[in-house]
Amino acid sequence: MTEATKTTKETTKKVKVESYDISRSDETLDLAKDLAKFIKENQLTTNVQGKEFVNVEGWQYAGSRLGIVPIIEHVINVSSDQEIKYQAKVTLFDIRHQLTVGAGFAVCSSKESGKKFYQEFAIMSMAQTRAISKAYRNCLAWIIRAAGYEPTPAEEMDYNTNLPVAAPAPMAVAEPVPAMQVLPAEVPAVAAEQVAPVQYATASQKEEIIRLLNHPVITRPEKTKMLLNINRLDEERAIQAIAKLRKAIDDRENGEKVAA
Repeated sequence: MTEATKTTKETTKKVKVESYDISRSDETLDLAKDLAKFIKENQLTTNVQGKEFVNVEGWQYAGSRLGIVPIIEHVINVSSDQEIKYQAKVTLFDIRHQLTVGAGFAVCSSKESGKKFYQEFAIMSMAQTRAISKAYRNCLAWIIRAAGYEPTPAEEMDYNTNLPVAAPAPMAVAEPVPAMQVLPAEVPAVAAEQVAPVQYATASQKEEIIRLLNHPVITRPEKTKMLLNINRLDEERAIQAIAKLRKAIDDRENGEKVAA
């Protein structure tokens, strides 16, 4: 065995992990308080319908405090001619006790709402991200709940955009939103007898909105709120949403160029 190999192994053995014992409630509650502070200060959550869901970085932080690290076991391409789809498996390894303590499976598909225009590498990457979150969720969900957050990983909330949305009462046109603010998710309903029958957004309008939402300058909260309400848009509001998205993208890109 070379000297370099010995040094590497010795360093690995000396990796410092927290002394928290997840079998002791008093210690894990202390961890939950620290976790809540860290997540809040670093804005590691996504707000969906008024509830806070922790992003994968928050779950990884919780695991790292306990010396639990994710290991990607495999990423399998299960695509077809009509769909890009990947499946990933992640296991959780306890560095201190040198054993596997959990696992998680996840998939990501181009047929999911909002992912039609994703490139293949992005679909594969999201499958891995979801598997990491899922593995930690299976093991540490109660610590996240104790920290005051929803125990479902934010990455899993993407699945909810596939659910059918019941047609609501006709809605008024939303007020214009400045380019750097979150796009409108909901608008007040108007009494049905005061408006004409609504013509909902066309498929081509929805596809254009989704394409624009996938632009890098559009933030995750903006994208999430718009996707959750895309089936509620009428044709006029869809036109306005497309115009606002294009303006926001232009403004932000120009702002970045000026800053550069």
